[in-house]
Amino acid sequence: MTAAGDGPWLDDAAGRLVRPFTVSNGRTRPTVALDLMSQLMATGATPLGYVGPEHAQVLDLCHGPVPVAEIAAYLRLPAAVTKVLLADLVDCGALTAKPPAFFHNPTDRSLLEAVLDGLRRQL
Repeated sequence: MTAAGDGPWLDDAAGRLVRPFTVSNGRTRPTVALDLMSQLMATGATPLGYVGPEHAQVLDLCHGPVPVAEIAAYLRLPAAVTKVLLADLVDCGALTAKPPAFFHNPTDRSLLEAVLDGLRRQL
Protein backbone atom coordinates (compact mmCIF):
# COMPACT_ATOMS: atom_id res chain seq x y z
CA MET A 1 0.00 0.00 0.00
CA THR A 2 1.38 3.42 -0.88
CA ALA A 3 1.13 6.50 1.26
CA ALA A 4 -1.01 9.32 -0.10
CA GLY A 5 0.91 11.49 -2.55
CA ASP A 6 3.94 9.23 -2.71
CA GLY A 7 2.95 7.33 -5.83
CA PRO A 8 4.35 3.90 -6.65
CA TRP A 9 7.85 4.68 -5.36
CA LEU A 10 7.12 4.17 -1.65
CA ASP A 11 5.38 1.34 0.14
CA ASP A 12 4.26 1.62 3.78
CA ALA A 13 5.45 -1.86 4.72
CA ALA A 14 8.50 -2.25 2.49
CA GLY A 15 9.75 1.33 2.34
CA ARG A 16 11.32 2.69 -0.81
CA LEU A 17 10.76 0.35 -3.77
CA VAL A 18 13.49 1.90 -5.94
CA ARG A 19 17.01 2.08 -4.55
CA PRO A 20 18.40 5.64 -4.41
CA PHE A 21 21.33 4.92 -6.74
CA THR A 22 18.95 3.77 -9.47
CA VAL A 23 17.26 7.17 -9.41
CA SER A 24 20.57 8.75 -10.47
CA ASN A 25 21.38 5.92 -12.92
CA GLY A 26 24.23 4.79 -10.69
CA ARG A 27 25.99 8.16 -10.82
CA THR A 28 27.46 9.36 -7.54
CA ARG A 29 29.08 12.67 -8.50
CA PRO A 30 27.18 15.73 -9.70
CA THR A 31 28.57 17.70 -12.65
CA VAL A 32 27.93 20.96 -10.76
CA ALA A 33 29.44 21.84 -7.37
CA LEU A 34 26.51 22.08 -4.94
CA ASP A 35 26.60 22.68 -1.21
CA LEU A 36 23.76 21.57 1.07
CA MET A 37 22.88 25.24 1.46
CA SER A 38 23.07 26.11 -2.25
CA GLN A 39 19.85 27.73 -3.43
CA LEU A 40 18.14 26.39 -6.55
CA MET A 41 15.36 27.97 -8.57
CA ALA A 42 13.46 26.91 -11.68
CA THR A 43 14.15 28.95 -14.80
CA GLY A 44 10.96 28.00 -16.62
CA ALA A 45 12.88 26.19 -19.34
CA THR A 46 11.58 22.73 -20.20
CA PRO A 47 14.19 19.97 -20.01
CA LEU A 48 14.65 18.09 -23.27
CA GLY A 49 14.19 14.34 -23.23
CA TYR A 50 12.95 12.13 -20.44
CA VAL A 51 12.71 13.50 -16.92
CA GLY A 52 12.05 11.07 -14.11
CA PRO A 53 9.41 11.61 -11.44
CA GLU A 54 12.01 13.01 -9.03
CA HIS A 55 13.15 15.58 -11.61
CA ALA A 56 9.52 16.66 -12.08
CA GLN A 57 9.04 16.94 -8.30
CA VAL A 58 12.13 19.15 -8.06
CA LEU A 59 10.84 21.47 -10.79
CA ASP A 60 7.49 21.75 -9.00
CA LEU A 61 9.25 22.51 -5.71
CA CYS A 62 11.68 25.14 -7.03
CA HIS A 63 9.36 28.00 -7.97
CA GLY A 64 11.25 30.07 -5.42
CA PRO A 65 14.79 29.60 -4.07
CA VAL A 66 15.07 26.28 -2.23
CA PRO A 67 18.21 24.84 -0.58
CA VAL A 68 19.60 21.45 -1.60
CA ALA A 69 19.01 20.04 1.90
CA GLU A 70 15.30 20.89 1.77
CA ILE A 71 14.91 19.29 -1.67
CA ALA A 72 16.65 16.12 -0.45
CA ALA A 73 14.30 15.97 2.55
CA TYR A 74 11.24 16.50 0.36
CA LEU A 75 12.33 13.76 -2.07
CA ARG A 76 13.36 11.45 0.80
CA LEU A 77 16.66 10.79 -0.96
CA PRO A 78 20.26 11.00 0.25
CA ALA A 79 21.88 14.38 -0.42
CA ALA A 80 24.45 12.83 -2.80
CA VAL A 81 21.70 11.39 -5.03
CA THR A 82 19.73 14.64 -4.87
CA LYS A 83 22.79 16.63 -5.96
CA VAL A 84 23.14 14.42 -9.05
CA LEU A 85 19.47 15.00 -9.97
CA LEU A 86 19.82 18.73 -9.41
CA ALA A 87 22.99 18.87 -11.50
CA ASP A 88 21.07 17.21 -14.36
CA LEU A 89 18.50 20.01 -14.24
CA VAL A 90 21.14 22.73 -13.94
CA ASP A 91 23.02 21.28 -16.94
CA CYS A 92 19.92 21.38 -19.14
CA GLY A 93 19.04 24.93 -18.04
CA ALA A 94 15.87 24.08 -16.11
CA LEU A 95 17.39 25.21 -12.76
CA THR A 96 19.81 27.88 -11.66
CA ALA A 97 22.09 27.35 -8.67
CA LYS A 98 23.36 30.03 -6.33
CA PRO A 99 26.06 29.24 -3.75
CA PRO A 100 25.38 29.83 -0.05
CA ALA A 101 25.46 33.44 1.11
CA PHE A 102 28.59 32.99 3.23
CA PHE A 103 31.81 32.30 1.38
CA HIS A 104 34.39 33.07 4.03
CA ASN A 105 33.88 30.77 7.01
CA PRO A 106 30.61 28.87 7.54
CA THR A 107 31.69 27.94 11.08
CA ASP A 108 32.38 31.54 12.08
CA ARG A 109 31.65 31.76 15.82
CA SER A 110 29.77 35.07 15.57
CA LEU A 111 27.55 33.68 12.81
CA LEU A 112 26.78 30.54 14.82
CA GLU A 113 26.02 32.61 17.94
CA ALA A 114 23.66 34.85 15.95
CA VAL A 115 21.80 31.77 14.66
CA LEU A 116 21.60 30.33 18.18
CA ASP A 117 20.28 33.63 19.56
CA GLY A 118 17.64 33.74 16.82
CA LEU A 119 16.57 30.18 17.56
CA ARG A 120 16.31 30.91 21.28
CA ARG A 121 14.06 33.90 20.56
CA GLN A 122 11.77 31.70 18.46
CA LEU A 123 11.38 29.14 21.25
